Amino acid sequence: MIDNLDYPVQLIQPNGARVCRPEFDRLITDIGPDELLSLYRDLVVSRRIDTEAVALQRQGEIGLWAPMLGQEAAQVGSARALAPDDFAFTSYREHAVAYCRGVPPELLTTMWRGISHSGWDPKQFNVTNPAIVVGSQGLHATGYALGAHLDGAEIATIAYFGDGATSQGDIAEAMGFAASFRVGVVFFCQNNQWAISEPVSLQSRTPISHRAIGYGIPAIRVDGNDVLAVLAVTRSALNRAREGSGPTFIEAITCRMGPHTTSDDPSRYRADTDMSEWRSRDPLERMRLFLGRRDLLGENELSTIAAAADDVAAGLRRATIALADPPPSALFDHVYAEAHPLIDVEREEHRAYLRSMEGASS
Repeated sequence: MIDNLDYPVQLIQPNGARVCRPEFDRLITDIGPDELLSLYRDLVVSRRIDTEAVALQRQGEIGLWAPMLGQEAAQVGSARALAPDDFAFTSYREHAVAYCRGVPPELLTTMWRGISHSGWDPKQFNVTNPAIVVGSQGLHATGYALGAHLDGAEIATIAYFGDGATSQGDIAEAMGFAASFRVGVVFFCQNNQWAISEPVSLQSRTPISHRAIGYGIPAIRVDGNDVLAVLAVTRSALNRAREGSGPTFIEAITCRMGPHTTSDDPSRYRADTDMSEWRSRDPLERMRLFLGRRDLLGENELSTIAAAADDVAAGLRRATIALADPPPSALFDHVYAEAHPLIDVEREEHRAYLRSMEGASS
C-alpha cells in the first residue's frame, strides 16, 4: 500500500470538486447522501466543542486545552473508519476522535479541569484518554494489537500522533517492533506543520512518511483536510491490519491553525500570513462546498446542524462548570487495581496531616 508519496491522496478539492481515484473510491461506495451529511455534522460539532473548550479555558473553568482547529477532517475521517471493536490510542489533541467513538462531550474536559486523571473508561468506548507523554501511545497501540492478535481477535488498533512525535524514541521503537512482528496497527501521523514552535522542516528533511519505509512499513500520504480521502485511506490501512498484513503508516497532511495549547502564543514563532493558504483549505468549508455542489446542504440542513452543535457546546459548558472538586483522599483510590498496604499507610498519613492542619487553623 505504498501510494505515490509525492502526491497525497485527495478525493475532494478545496473548492468542493470531486476527484476520481478508483482505487480509493471503491472503499467508500457505502457513503451516500445521509452519510455525507453525517460526516459534515461531525466536523461542525467537533469544531464547536473545540471552540467552547478554548472559551472555558480562557474563562478559568479548565486549566489547559489542546486546540484541534484545522485538524477536524483528519480526526473525523479516520475515527469514522474504525469498527466498533477496533481500539484508538490518542495523544492529547484527538477530541474529535473521542467524540466520534461515542465519548459523551461532557467527559472531554474532566481531566483538563484538573479533577481527575482521566475522563472516561477506555474499555467502554475503545478509545484511550489523552496521552500527555509524547509518543507513548505508539507503544501502547502496538502492544495492544499484538495481544489482541495472540488472543485471536480480528481487530485493528490505531495510534494518533503529530509530526513532532516522529522524532521521539517511543514512536521509533513501536514502528520497529510492529514491522518485525507484522503487528496490526495503523500509525496515523497528523502532520500539522508545527511541533510546538518548530516547523516540520526541522523534524524531517523528507516527507514524514519516508521514515516508515525505512522500517519496512507501507506508507501513504493523504490530504488531511479532506474527510472523504482520510476515511478511504484509513479504511484500507485498517483492513490490512485486520487481515494480518501488518502495520501501515498514514501521513495526514493538515495544519494546526491555532496554538499548540492554550498556554502557547503562536504569533511568537509564525506569521499570520503563513496561515492564509491553509485557511483556504479549511476542512469544514471544503465539505460544505462539496455538499452544496450536490444540493445536499440547504439552509435547513445548515441551521439544523448549527443548532445541534450549539446544543452540544451548551451541554459541555454546563457539565464542566458543574464538575465538583474531588475529596483529597481520592488521590489514593486508583493507584493500584487492588488494595495495597503501602497505599493504606500513605492514605492514613495524609488523613492525619489534614487533621493536624484543621487543628492548627482552629
